[in-house]
Amino acid sequence: METVPARQGRAVRLRAGQAIRIVNTHGSQVVDTWAFNAADPTEAMSMEHLHAFLGSVFPGQGDALVTNRRRPILILEEDTSPGRHDTVIAACDLHRYQSLGCKGYHDNCTDNLHAALSMIGFPCPQVPAPLNLWMNIPINPDGSITWGEPLSRPGDHVILRAVLDCVVVMSTCPQDMIPINGRDCTPVEVQFQILD
Repeated sequence: METVPARQGRAVRLRAGQAIRIVNTHGSQVVDTWAFNAADPTEAMSMEHLHAFLGSVFPGQGDALVTNRRRPILILEEDTSPGRHDTVIAACDLHRYQSLGCKGYHDNCTDNLHAALSMIGFPCPQVPAPLNLWMNIPINPDGSITWGEPLSRPGDHVILRAVLDCVVVMSTCPQDMIPINGRDCTPVEVQFQILD
């Protein structure tokens, strides 16, 4: 198993047919997750297109995760958690933390995405909305949302199977101002493993 340290990002290349197991080691950590076509970074997993494809904002075990060209890039093959993952909220960035009252620089998932892709020499022409693994954003009947704590447990994992050759990026969300990463608002590491 490899580690994505707290508040950081990592990118891995998957061949079609390979999979990645992402483990919520402590049970409370949100992982912003992206996937890009390895041959064309302008094609990426898209939450807007996923909503239309699934007819839902909550992907479940066995669902295909589609790109902005409306074709599957990953399959959510296994999910041992309660299955609450967010597809509505954009990746955090400097502007988000400024709006929360942060002064100065704050680690954020947008910068983690750029840094992770830079480490493997992959271009990043866009910042799509991520699949926020284990992020609990209840949507109320009136359309309002709630910033909930994760429902996952220590050791819960997902397995994402590549349909296309792709690059998967994971960011351990650095959010420490609201309880997205648990009541104590403390980001922690997660683990991952490539599976053939």
